[in-house]
Amino acid sequence: MSTAAPATPLAILVVDDDPALVGAISALLTAADYTVHAAYNGVEAVDVFDAKRPALVLLDLAMPGRDGLNVIHEIRTRSATPIIVLTGEADETAKVDALDAGADDYVTKPFGRQELLARVRAALRRGGEPSDGSARDRTIVGAAGLRIDISRHEVHVGTRLLALTKTEFNILEALASVKGRVVTQQRLLAAAWPNKATPDPLLLKPHVARLRSKLEEAGGPLPESVRGVGYRLGAS
Repeated sequence: MSTAAPATPLAILVVDDDPALVGAISALLTAADYTVHAAYNGVEAVDVFDAKRPALVLLDLAMPGRDGLNVIHEIRTRSATPIIVLTGEADETAKVDALDAGADDYVTKPFGRQELLARVRAALRRGGEPSDGSARDRTIVGAAGLRIDISRHEVHVGTRLLALTKTEFNILEALASVKGRVVTQQRLLAAAWPNKATPDPLLLKPHVARLRSKLEEAGGPLPESVRGVGYRLGAS
């Protein structure tokens, strides 16, 4: 009788300029059956992210040189991978800045071991990442029969195959992957045009409108504008 192969552990990138803290977090994550990659500054973080493509990033904000906010912006130009910020800042402004830059969550230092693990699990669930750590080889299932096959670059509503442009596909993937949560305009711009450092915000609205028209015609869930923030994918 054949047995299923064990799932490959999810990969997590831990970024902090404190080697002792990186070691402690790495040990905690490894014990929880994650694979860990480490970086100790912002420049190294981006290089390791590009090389390893982790399922999640744990990122310190206060680092010399390229700081955490800069790293978030850089990652968001190419990926919607979940990012949890580790911050020693008690000031709410630093947390808001990180979330506005594209971070998914934050944990204030010092933090409890179980709290950190719970935040990691929650971010991975919201991100919909697969068990092998690959952000592209997966299927997202949404409301009203929506199904997004990432590896095939196909979108179905029920049995109907939608003809989407690459940009429309990227926008829909970013909206559907967070299960009804609001996606900021900045994050949608990064997802829609991953190879552009500073996409023109004026480009987003017409692409969302065309995507909405195609989804509405097929009976799928529709993008809804959240004034002053971004968009979310409705339930129908």
